[in-house]
Amino acid sequence: MKLIKYNIIAIALFSCTIGVAQQLPQFTQYMYNTVSINPAYAGSREALSIVGLHRSQWVGFKGGPITQTLSIHTPLRNDRIGLGLSFIEDDLGPQNFTYLYADFSYAIPTGKDGKLAFGLKGGFTQFSFDTDFRFDPGNIDDPTIYGTEDRWTPNIGAGVYWSTNRFYAGLSAPRILNNDLNNEEDYEALERISYYFTLGGVFDINKTIKFKPAGLIKATNGAPVSIDLTANFLFNEKFWLGGSYRINEEAAAIGGIVDFQVSKQLRIGYAYEKPISDIARYTTGTHEILLMYEFKFISSKLKSPRYF
Repeated sequence: MKLIKYNIIAIALFSCTIGVAQQLPQFTQYMYNTVSINPAYAGSREALSIVGLHRSQWVGFKGGPITQTLSIHTPLRNDRIGLGLSFIEDDLGPQNFTYLYADFSYAIPTGKDGKLAFGLKGGFTQFSFDTDFRFDPGNIDDPTIYGTEDRWTPNIGAGVYWSTNRFYAGLSAPRILNNDLNNEEDYEALERISYYFTLGGVFDINKTIKFKPAGLIKATNGAPVSIDLTANFLFNEKFWLGGSYRINEEAAAIGGIVDFQVSKQLRIGYAYEKPISDIARYTTGTHEILLMYEFKFISSKLKSPRYF
């Protein structure tokens, strides 16, 4: 009975993902992985930056999403042009998504220390079902499963990103084209457009403690609006400690974030989330690990720490 309950919930979630609004994966530490959703962020850290992230969502829940990302971005010598490349592997039970995208940004000065960057993203999304799931006798006649093609589809995105030493705001749509992943005429499995708005800042509490609030709003056609709120405290320019809260009709959660600036170049982060929606009874929570390394020789301006 317990296994049947797991499968029913999983299939319902997966059907919503494909049939209603297939979306990009979500992250708790989105403020350090911004290039994956906004191409205008490329090059903004003024150094060659490499970010790796692993997320195990809903641990203990059969078919819980597992996401891995690797991104690299850097400014060019004139500091106005930024280039980036991001790879995302997102597995949701029997569904597998792979994203491979390149980013280009161009920034113009605004005010004393501000920059306004415009970005473009282009690449491919690959979708597939696990073979044993697709050809299961119970699924072979289902057009939402058997009729969906395994293929790479091109897509493009765009964004803007404004930042100073203390504040930032961004607006982006990382995928604009509504590609149909299904080959059946009577059923569509569309990639939906998702809009992301990010906002954050850093405030001095005293000489050794800083406060960094941040927020992300994600709106997808055909899906509930999702709002992520985080609040972090920085101690002695080395140690980050904070919490997160996600407002989402289907995936609401609360969590904690811990980050350590090991050196000017290396940063390690960990985040834990506990769902507060109906799925909470089936999982022990979500774990997310982040590694960031920045090459000092690319830019003499490398600062420690970079706040965003």
